Order: sequence, then structure tokens, then C-alpha cells
Amino acid sequence: MIQTRTFLPFTFVFFVFCFVIVFGQTTSPETNCTIKTNTTCEECLMIVSCLWCISSQKCIDYPVKSILPSHGVCPLSEARWGVCWMNFQTLIISISVIAGVIIIAIFVCCFCCCKCENIGSKRSDERTERQTHLRKFRQEERKAEMRQRHEEMRLKYGLKKDNPYSKFENRGRED
Repeated sequence: MIQTRTFLPFTFVFFVFCFVIVFGQTTSPETNCTIKTNTTCEECLMIVSCLWCISSQKCIDYPVKSILPSHGVCPLSEARWGVCWMNFQTLIISISVIAGVIIIAIFVCCFCCCKCENIGSKRSDERTERQTHLRKFRQEERKAEMRQRHEEMRLKYGLKKDNPYSKFENRGRED
């Protein structure tokens, strides 16, 4: 698990990197990186648009147009940008890994949400089916009770006959 202390510098550097790429670099006398050459890495990187090269001890303007500094400007393993304690190559790899983990986490969350939604619909389908069966059972009980009451009334008033055709037989004899 990524600890907060190591994660925050990466995110800070990533957002600064994105800021420099989006808004470009301005070369004014205040942000001219070449005046910071032959100083320290910390002084050079105080200006966001500067890149420090350890091998040549130079502070150069970050090559925004090519996104990554070319090997001719400074090798990636020797370049420092944003923070002095991490080389540019490690920064790129770690940002790529973090972005990959975030993308995978988003896909896993989406998959889990869709899967859980389907499970929920199966549960609601089962619940609806149980309720339907319960309603049918109650309806059958009510029908049976109604038949029982009708039979009791027929017995009470003497309308019950064993043979349903006896009514027709009695008529024929009376005539």
C-alpha cells in the first residue's frame, strides 16, 4: 500500500509537470533558468520551468515542446525536475505505475458495481417471484374458502344435490 508521505511528492510533481506542459514556459528575466547554472539543484528547481542536469551541473529551461528532455539535453537518469532527490526517469516510471493502478482500480470498481447491480436485480427478481407465489397461494385459499361457504349455504337451504342432473330428472316425472 502506498504511504501518504511518498505519494504526495509524486502527485505534486505530476501536477506541476502537467501545469508546465499545459501552460508552456515563459522565458522572462525572472524565470530564466540559465542564470541558475553552477548553483545548486534546489535553487534551480525553485523555478518550476527549470530542469537540473546533475552530470553537467546546468540549470536549463524545460523542453516543453518535446515533453521529455532529449538525451542530448540531459540523460533522463541525470535529469531532476520538481524535486532533487528523484531522477526524471524514476519520476516517469512511478507516475506511469500510479496512473496504471488508478486506471485498473477504476475498471475494477466499474466491474464490481455492474456485477453487484446484477446480483441486486437477481435478488429483486427472486423477491418478486416469491411475492407472486404468495399472492397466488392466498388467492387459491380465498377461492377454497368461497367454495366452502357456498357449499355450506347450499346445505343450509337444501340446494345441494348429489347428482347435478337430478334437477332435470325431477322435472320430467312431475309433468
